[in-house]
Amino acid sequence: MIRFTSYLFLILAMLGLTPNLNSQSSMLSSTPTSSKFVVYQMMFHLWGNTNTNLVRNGSAQQNGVTKFKDVSTKALNALKAKGITHIYATGLIEHATMEDLTTFGSPLDHPSVVKGRAGSPFAIKDYYDVNPFLADNPAKRMEEFKAMLARFHQSGLKLVIDFVPNHLARQYHSDQKPAGVVDFGVHDNNQVSFAAPNNFYYLPGTQFSVPEGVNPPVAVNIPYTEIPAKVSGNNVFSSQPSINDWFETVKLNYGIDYQHGNATHFDPIPDTWLKMVDVLRYWADLGVDGFRCDMAEMVPVEFWSYAIPKIKSQHDQVVFIAEIYQPDRYKDYIFTGGFDYLYDKVGLYDGIRRLMQQKPEATTADITRVWQHESGDFAKHMLRFLENHDEHRLNTPAFAAANFWSTIPGMVVTAMLHDGPLMIYMGQEFGEKANEIEGYNEADDRSSMFDFWRVETHQRWMNGGKFDGGLLTDSEKNIDAFYQHLFKFVHASEAVQRGAFFDLQYAQEASYDAKHLYAYLRYTAKEKLLIVTNFDANHGHEFNIQIPTLAVDLMQVKSVHLSKNTYFTPPSTSESPRLTGNKIYIPANSALIFNL
Repeated sequence: MIRFTSYLFLILAMLGLTPNLNSQSSMLSSTPTSSKFVVYQMMFHLWGNTNTNLVRNGSAQQNGVTKFKDVSTKALNALKAKGITHIYATGLIEHATMEDLTTFGSPLDHPSVVKGRAGSPFAIKDYYDVNPFLADNPAKRMEEFKAMLARFHQSGLKLVIDFVPNHLARQYHSDQKPAGVVDFGVHDNNQVSFAAPNNFYYLPGTQFSVPEGVNPPVAVNIPYTEIPAKVSGNNVFSSQPSINDWFETVKLNYGIDYQHGNATHFDPIPDTWLKMVDVLRYWADLGVDGFRCDMAEMVPVEFWSYAIPKIKSQHDQVVFIAEIYQPDRYKDYIFTGGFDYLYDKVGLYDGIRRLMQQKPEATTADITRVWQHESGDFAKHMLRFLENHDEHRLNTPAFAAANFWSTIPGMVVTAMLHDGPLMIYMGQEFGEKANEIEGYNEADDRSSMFDFWRVETHQRWMNGGKFDGGLLTDSEKNIDAFYQHLFKFVHASEAVQRGAFFDLQYAQEASYDAKHLYAYLRYTAKEKLLIVTNFDANHGHEFNIQIPTLAVDLMQVKSVHLSKNTYFTPPSTSESPRLTGNKIYIPANSALIFNL
């Protein structure tokens, strides 16, 4: 029996000076519906490309590009078999590109205001259309998209698409807008910097200048002209933004006068609000299951509290996910704005990344701080990840190539800390290295979203349409096996899905290396788990586990005994985990889960 009595610990908890355990334990009685789904981010134009003969800055015809038909029923079933429940398909909505699509009604974009040969998925050119180059027959691209969406639903998967509300392409033009829809900026007064009814912000008396250092890979026959210059997407009020700014996009006006103390003009409802609700409704009516809302924090929370209920009143199952990086605004965007989930980047991701990289300042106390900040009332609203298109790949020099198998403890904590959803990025499950030079990105340890290219490990998993991983190396298959095992455990465990949480660091700090080890409990009335992780890349650790009396009482048991459940260890480890009575041995880069 494991018993640790501390009246001081109990008193401190009651005073709120230790983890807010009472707010977590209330989850037992309410037993909320699980929100622990698994999102797979698919960089769409790369996903189905099987071409291995690529050239830097190549066109779609030269290098290949995904077609809607490539996301077949067989492919979707293979993803579902891995434990995927939702697919976030990045780059479906038509964006500015260097491809010539004039034959299909899409005006040519000026290459000086396009990033990469493919273009940025977040420089939207037509909110009511999909990229023509994704279709076998571009003239029937929406029909092909709808057929793919039907395959998603027939396979039991949900489709999440981008909603990019903060900015759009400098040369926005909708050729597919429904009858009665007026393009952005058509009725603007561009002789003033700000007017509440305007869709854009202007710099009167100026002409836009392309940033220094922009050198498109295609011929520029005439200079780009924009008079007056519009404000760039990342709130840059300059007629010549830098090459590091979002110079290819234009900031949308939601009724905030940034140059006069951020004064708000929300009554009457700004025209941009009305236009954006129409966009959301259009895609929800088509049957998409969710929206990943790009840079949601750059759009006023008042807009979201206006827009989200309008969509959910007709489509109550549609999920809204916010990309947001300001923790002090999390609660506003959940409880006022109405978001279902927020990116947990500035918090768990950053803390785990430091641990994986073995930074001198890294400590598992960062994990404790994250859940203390989120403490119960909105932890279940956090979507967690270790990779996405903005972040470095795990298996790269920029991240943790020297300690790649720290993926095990890192991903276990990411998946099991609380009951919000988790996300992986295509190729992550095989240890994709993203070490090819594609074009715009150079070699930056990310898979390019701006170029027509491939994800090399993913190509080998596709294996010519078999989707069986037949061409993967043994090491890559081991990584894939870890992720599949993890997802299956997550789906099967009631405690992980919706259980209460108890941080054990306070009880353990005197008995083990709290800098590298992190232990916690997840529990319901029926299932009680102890989860122990070791971020130490070089050493295993042996210790006696301590379970505080307060935790025993909250779990409503008389005593606690451990039994083996699941071990996640690197395939190359020569050591085995051990459980001897109350003593645990955990190898380097491992995660152990015990039944209590």
